[in-house]
Amino acid sequence: MEASTEAARLPVRTNTWDRVRGYIGEYGLIALLLVMPVVYGIQDLSDDGSLARLGNNVVDGLSNGAIWALVALGYTLVYGIIELINFAHGEVFMIGSLVTAGFIGTLGLTTATGTPGLVLGLLVTLLLAMIASGALNVMIERVGYRPLRSAPKLAPLITAVGFSFILQNVGILWIGGSPEGIPDLINAQKELFSIGGVSISQGDVLAVAATIPLVLLLTTFISQSRLGRAMRATAQDPEAARLMGINVDTTISLTFLLGGIMAGAAGLIYALYQTTIWYFQGFQAGLIAFTAAVMGGIGNLKGAVLGGFIIGIIQQISDNRIGGEWTPAIVFSYLVLIMVFRPSGLLGEETREAG
Repeated sequence: MEASTEAARLPVRTNTWDRVRGYIGEYGLIALLLVMPVVYGIQDLSDDGSLARLGNNVVDGLSNGAIWALVALGYTLVYGIIELINFAHGEVFMIGSLVTAGFIGTLGLTTATGTPGLVLGLLVTLLLAMIASGALNVMIERVGYRPLRSAPKLAPLITAVGFSFILQNVGILWIGGSPEGIPDLINAQKELFSIGGVSISQGDVLAVAATIPLVLLLTTFISQSRLGRAMRATAQDPEAARLMGINVDTTISLTFLLGGIMAGAAGLIYALYQTTIWYFQGFQAGLIAFTAAVMGGIGNLKGAVLGGFIIGIIQQISDNRIGGEWTPAIVFSYLVLIMVFRPSGLLGEETREAG
């Protein structure tokens, strides 16, 4: 009798937990995300009498987050179409930085180059980095993933890891095993203006000003163009899309091309903003960007961008206030909490399982 009574109570407890988790997932995540800014904002007001330090943390976080957002778009695009985690995507971003550094040297761009020539040279370099990374991503899909499309999902996953190591070794052969500096062509740390003690540097403006148009162009292309509609149809149901006359293989290649283009642009921004490139930079960037995509909602473009900016801010606050050694743990603690209370991510998944 006691056992049956206890068993009868279990569903009630489960339902109660589900209701609590649903309530927190709906209303409590905003409070969770604001914990660090609010706590340190109060501390700054108490110690300094202003929010300038927190404001600088947020500005720097948005700049870094813009880079993570562009890389995260590639992850979320590919997963939304073929449900594959392209672990080589971080290295595609790294190749974009290496192409940027190489072409800057080829063009002979230096800090002494005049403004018109520098702007033109960087635009050409951006275009080349985007084309190179996009073409590389398409090649990876054609050679490594397409033959395994009907294989168990573990096979393309391992292949992606293999391509990641291959590209890392390409990076070592290209620039060596040590970080390499490049000319600070834009004076990234030079202050453009200050608002209430919050400094806005040229690097900050570059990162955000380059990211926003690219994100708008990508979302407009996917939502309004014929090829974009084909991508969305393939993401929903590949077989139905094929029956409707859509070339699924071409559509998937286009998805990899767009993801690689975003990674190439991020590679140029990273190189100019950090003024240092490294063969291993893609590993960390890929891990952070994939975390951003999952946090925002895998398959959701807006979610990937939001996740990138959130992680950038969390990283900067943690690095400045707590210590860089704790930053990865704090970022992934946020991710775990968000997944527990909102498994579909902040803005929800957009995959065929989610309908």
